[in-house]
Amino acid sequence: MWRIRAIPEVCIGCGLCRVWCKVEHSDSKNIHKAFKPNAPETISCVELEESGCESFAMQCRQCDEPLCAYGCITGAMTKDPDTGLVTVDKKKCVGCWTCILMCPNGVIKRDERNGRSAIKCDLCKDRGFPSCVEHCPNDALVIEESPMNPLAAHSAPLSGSSRGDENILFSEEVDDDE
Repeated sequence: MWRIRAIPEVCIGCGLCRVWCKVEHSDSKNIHKAFKPNAPETISCVELEESGCESFAMQCRQCDEPLCAYGCITGAMTKDPDTGLVTVDKKKCVGCWTCILMCPNGVIKRDERNGRSAIKCDLCKDRGFPSCVEHCPNDALVIEESPMNPLAAHSAPLSGSSRGDENILFSEEVDDDE
């Protein structure tokens, strides 16, 4: 099970994690088009927490025991048993916001752009690797295997100089030779 971990000691509070999250969730997926005045509104699933000189990005931690999914009255919030990814089915979500109340990290948001549904970090499943992690200039965000997972032997950060196509988390093919 993969999750994003913030490293506050190296976070400079630039907010690029929020910017790239908004780009990824925009219709255009283009940084130039996503922020134009006439572009459709988009939402960042990342919050930048700041206290004095310290800051860090906060997004869904893909909990081992996702209270948001347990509290969802319609079954819209679910955890994939294979990947551990907690996602929202916007077609099932009725906007009761129970998941927002249940989330211990406060990272689920209201998405009222097209009706009422919850929105949260999905680790950029459609693009294969989280955009916030890829674009963090100080490597203050890393993606790692959950330490709570008993099958995890160790943390596996995939950021820094090893960025690229080899960091695809959600791909159809898995090559064990890499």
